[in-house]
Amino acid sequence: MNTDLTDAEWALVADLFERQGGRGKPAKHVRKHMVDACCYVVRTGCAWRLLPKSFPPWRGVYKAFSRWAAAGTFETMHDRLRQQWRDRVGRNPEPTAAIIDAQSTRSTAQGGMTGFDAGKKVKGRKRHLVVDTLGLLLAVTVTAASVQDRDAAAPVVAQACAKVPGLKKLYADAAYGGKCAEAIERAHGIHVEIVRHPGNRSTGTWQDAQQPLWPDAVASGFVVQAKRWVVERTHAWNERARRLIAHHDRSSWAPVAWVWLVEARILATRPAG
Repeated sequence: MNTDLTDAEWALVADLFERQGGRGKPAKHVRKHMVDACCYVVRTGCAWRLLPKSFPPWRGVYKAFSRWAAAGTFETMHDRLRQQWRDRVGRNPEPTAAIIDAQSTRSTAQGGMTGFDAGKKVKGRKRHLVVDTLGLLLAVTVTAASVQDRDAAAPVVAQACAKVPGLKKLYADAAYGGKCAEAIERAHGIHVEIVRHPGNRSTGTWQDAQQPLWPDAVASGFVVQAKRWVVERTHAWNERARRLIAHHDRSSWAPVAWVWLVEARILATRPAG
């Protein structure tokens, strides 16, 4: 399958999935094939029951996925690969700046936690991401789409700061401004910089008294935002996985695990390349 990990990619993370020690019943299926099956499900968006026969039985794969998600194995896999990639491109293993953003995606008839995002006109759930300046994931939470970005910021930023204590700056859009930014700065001692759209008149267009009477027209429509485009690109990376285009899981933990797996799968191709 094109979604399978190569031998070089598997060598980078195999120890995270193999059973440690010699006690207990030997594994019935090769662990790599179980991970490959999870990668197939998230990339193609198929139901667990529709796994091709070339993979282990779907019930066993689902149980393994649940166990790994509960243990944070996919997150550990991603964090290891993130540090390796940052070192390879000449960055410090731990970042000092991050970007936060949220994305609303629709839900399905499967049910579970849902809400309506009045701004985006989407009924479903919302993914809140904190990424480094390379667009690599630091923290993720999933809420109902009705939860405001400012209300969901505290938990995801707390996760990022706990994982990377050296964070000094956080870039965000106007939704996180005001009291939300002040609360984050007080709680974690990091500076929050609000990157506003140039078409937002509240940012002002006058710099000093010598400005011309009629300042240049502000930009409208799509404009690349400094720093903010990085997290937008991460959202685009995630949407290559069809399982993340819509929420097919009733549980609240599975959507988080899928994001970590998708980001780890993307990173695995880099150090092994």
